[in-house]
Amino acid sequence: MSCLTTHVLDIAQGRPGRNVKADLYRIVDNQRYFLLSTTSNQDGRCDHPLREDPAFQAGIDELDFHIGDYFAARFIDVVTLHFGVCDADQRYQVPLVAGPWSYSTYRGS
Repeated sequence: MSCLTTHVLDIAQGRPGRNVKADLYRIVDNQRYFLLSTTSNQDGRCDHPLREDPAFQAGIDELDFHIGDYFAARFIDVVTLHFGVCDADQRYQVPLVAGPWSYSTYRGS
């Protein structure tokens, strides 16, 4: 099944990032269109895919993670990941690995 999912990992404490709010946007003609808001569960994952068939399609998306709320606003407030979906027939996992002062991401499986 093709879909878009995410999860949050707290690298500073070595555990899932719980209750982190994330907002999903679609970028069309350099305009940002809000699609949904979600919150990570106790496992750092969202309870449902952010997008899935038939609404899942190729294009540019952005995920805003409100990580400052999770880390009590130590340094980073909102992490925005701007990424492309090239093939809507594949599964896209876009995780956020974060600490109070840095973050990284990768294309998960």
